[in-house]
Amino acid sequence: MALADGTIKSVPFQIDVTLRADALTAIMLCMVTFISTLVAIYGSGYMHGDRGYWRFFTYVSLFVFSMTMLVSVSNFLLLFVFWEAVGVCSYLLIGFWYEKGEASAAGMKAFLVNRVGDFGFALAIFLIWVTYGTVSFHDVMADDGSVLIHGLFGNARLTGVIPYATGGTATAICLLLLLGACGKSAQFPLHIWLPDAMEGPTPVSALIHAATMVTAGVYMVVRCTPLFMASPDAQLAVAWIGGGTALLAGLIALTQTDLKRVLAYSTISQLGYMFLALGTGTLAGITAGMFHLFTHAFFKALLFLGSGSVMHAMGNVIDMRRFSGLRHRMPWTYRTFAVGCLALAGVFPFAGFWSKDAVVASVHDKAFGVHEHVDDAEVHAASIAGERIIHSPSGGSKMSLRVFGEGVNSDSGMTAPVSIPSPKLRPSASTLPREGEDVNVTKYGSHYALLYRISLFTAFLTAFYTFRAFYMTFYGDEVIPDEAGHHAHESPPIMWVPLAILAIMAFLAGFYFESGHKFAHFLESTPSLALGAVQDTIRPAFHINIAATSTAIALLGIGLASYFYLGSQKEIEAIANLPGARTFCKLSQNKFYFDELYATVLLIPAQFFAALNYAVDRWVVDGIVNTIGKLPGGIGSLVRKLQTGLIPFYTLAMVASTLVVLFLSQLFWGQG
Repeated sequence: MALADGTIKSVPFQIDVTLRADALTAIMLCMVTFISTLVAIYGSGYMHGDRGYWRFFTYVSLFVFSMTMLVSVSNFLLLFVFWEAVGVCSYLLIGFWYEKGEASAAGMKAFLVNRVGDFGFALAIFLIWVTYGTVSFHDVMADDGSVLIHGLFGNARLTGVIPYATGGTATAICLLLLLGACGKSAQFPLHIWLPDAMEGPTPVSALIHAATMVTAGVYMVVRCTPLFMASPDAQLAVAWIGGGTALLAGLIALTQTDLKRVLAYSTISQLGYMFLALGTGTLAGITAGMFHLFTHAFFKALLFLGSGSVMHAMGNVIDMRRFSGLRHRMPWTYRTFAVGCLALAGVFPFAGFWSKDAVVASVHDKAFGVHEHVDDAEVHAASIAGERIIHSPSGGSKMSLRVFGEGVNSDSGMTAPVSIPSPKLRPSASTLPREGEDVNVTKYGSHYALLYRISLFTAFLTAFYTFRAFYMTFYGDEVIPDEAGHHAHESPPIMWVPLAILAIMAFLAGFYFESGHKFAHFLESTPSLALGAVQDTIRPAFHINIAATSTAIALLGIGLASYFYLGSQKEIEAIANLPGARTFCKLSQNKFYFDELYATVLLIPAQFFAALNYAVDRWVVDGIVNTIGKLPGGIGSLVRKLQTGLIPFYTLAMVASTLVVLFLSQLFWGQG
């Protein structure tokens, strides 16, 4: 462990196999087990008759077990073990139908892309150990109440006994953690694996996109909130990764014709929303990001299972250009899918409205410097907790600015001067101050202002592409593909009953958990969020103006989708044929050529290097070894020709050899 003075202190490496439950764990466990149960029930009908039925549920059971353990363990090492376990399970399930080349390739792609992120996560764990001498989340207590092992997010660290690193060390740890999260949660630039994961069975898609693998990255960032609070630069990186990914995925989803791929890019976009909220570094943003993860699980599982119901009825055809007008033939799927679309679009009062608006509001508050009042009693309580109390230079009341580490935004260990002219105002503690200015609300303000506008535009895209898919599937003239034959019908009850349950949750969950901020207050009891710098940041609040704005944007997107896709669609075809629109459509349909870019930059050079290595190994290394191996045999074959069995030949050879020896001896020794 590296100390502040540069010396190295050895500490015992002890990893306890410990499970701990707090508010964050409880939320994840409830969500994962509830969604997984419904998916398993649905899957028993969807996979009926498949020859890999037993193998499917073996993999699913292992997948759910790995995810529940991932959110329950109490140290980074065990987290990494189950982090890898969900990666292996996703590989097995995405490539479940391994006879199909596309499925096998998709599973391999998911596995390899995630290894890139996991490499960064492993480096982050090493750096955490070197920096803090522990990889435990919480303090491990002895029977007498003394601390055996200090945890990263235990009370000892929250009260400042053991400070958090700042500056370059904090940024490096957080960016490596972010790289791991980007791999699991399919964020730019590691987003390319998730759309191809559609090659697996649809229940697998629902599990991955709603409850298990992709939520692990968001969970990990929330769990590591105190580490990210020490690095505002890393928080901004999280916000930009999230906002940029949300916009990119939304633009790609606009033109996709595969129903499941539209939903896949929607998942990437909504995960981007979650990362954007977490990147604000405020209590409002963190709770909003987790709340959106929670509500998103219900309506995204609903939409994926609904698409599986459509696929089941259409003879495994999922191309929206090949079917339409299914609302009368599949009434239950149609109704529940409509609920999921309204929730995803963020229409009041569906679940997505409450969580998405909480995300947008948190970014708005971060961008435009919302403050909160602090009373003297709270400041006094903060000082007792070991926090640094900063006095206003104007003689006003005390300010509580909880700072982790010996320095603020500095590699030198020095605390930057702070000027707080307004008494009884609390700025965002995650926005650390610079010398000669007020508490730094403006340093990144322009970034978050732009991200706020991006989030609103992405909300419009979400509403548009969601209802585009809805109208193309369930409206228009009834068209049934040949693969479905004359057997296209509504799914059996074992499949549509889980859809109905999820639809109820997608309708009610947001309002119930947002009323009175139940979800936020419960999540705040998590130890890493209950104390420390995050408590000095902007708190959750409902903004009627932002809700009205985002609702109007969602309705605008739905209205445009209705205008373009309810009818002959001549207008959208005319727009698509415009020169600029044609170029954009081509880019969007080809996913902005990210796969081709990676193939050119990474895959082709790697293949060339592998071919070169093969040639060197085959012709140089093996050539030398094989030549040496053949040498004794070659010499032996030459000598073998001398064994003729003719006595006159042997006599002649002996005489000739004697003459040669005499000649050489006379030549070299006779002169002496």
